[in-house]
Amino acid sequence: MKPIARTRRTAAASFVGAALVLSGCSSQSGSGDGSVTLGFVNGANTHFHSCLLKSVEQTAKAEGATLYSANSKQDAGAELSNIEDMISRNVDALIVQTVNTDALEGDIAKARKAGIPIYLTSVATDDMSEVLGAAVVDLEKVGGLDAGWVAKDAAGAEVSVGVVAGAPGAASDLLVGGFVKALPANAKVVANQPGMFNPAKAQDVAENMIQAHPDLDYAFVANEEMALAVRKAFDAAGAKGVKIVSVNGTEDGLAAVRDGRLAATVSNSALTIGQTAVKSTIGLLAKEEKVDKITEIPLVLVTKDNLSEAPQYCPE
Repeated sequence: MKPIARTRRTAAASFVGAALVLSGCSSQSGSGDGSVTLGFVNGANTHFHSCLLKSVEQTAKAEGATLYSANSKQDAGAELSNIEDMISRNVDALIVQTVNTDALEGDIAKARKAGIPIYLTSVATDDMSEVLGAAVVDLEKVGGLDAGWVAKDAAGAEVSVGVVAGAPGAASDLLVGGFVKALPANAKVVANQPGMFNPAKAQDVAENMIQAHPDLDYAFVANEEMALAVRKAFDAAGAKGVKIVSVNGTEDGLAAVRDGRLAATVSNSALTIGQTAVKSTIGLLAKEEKVDKITEIPLVLVTKDNLSEAPQYCPE
């Protein structure tokens, strides 16, 4: 099953309870009257996923919905188990931040058989008739915006570019694919390695990358947590001139753009994604005509020149 997009594939935790349910930790939150019960299956434990969970929890509470949540920890098998657990709880709808778009086929089939609709965050499917809706982050566009900044900054000069990807799967593959595809011919990717969305791993990757390519000009890093670790590695190797572009628009990421550790980042607010997912799910369940089935999350390329335009990333 492929995600839909203008570009074929479109894209883009943690207050969790102590009870271990199947493959993930499941918790209940919200103070609603039980009129709407939602299940949220998160994909990992990065800062993005933590902020997304917090946004989903806060919005569900504000909307009077009961919420159960679980985390798949980047494991497609765990995701399906979490889906099955939510089905056993007889939730009215599922909100899913998938580990991998390939995992969605089994998720959707399982939920459809149980008569429980799925609302997707970050990605959408080719056949949207199978799901309730989606809050879509065009991750290929995110990568393309960073590549556009590199192209403008390089100004036609021959430059070398390194890529520190995330974990293989939906988000990282789309981000990196969009970035590489949008680079101009004068920008050559000389290294592309996964940092697994882990700062320590990303720092190791960066240390090896700068040793192998001491003349590196730019680096694209698939999230800001890794990007800040990459910056440390480059600086320690005497490569302070390497310009780093990244993704998310977190508070730490914006601070790094402000002080020059990062050259640019693309903001895709986890707060907005979570709010959109919960409100749209409830509205679509109620068949409200004003609620769109697919909502595209706004993206902002952030540099020192437009820091004030970056949306709030994480709920307070």
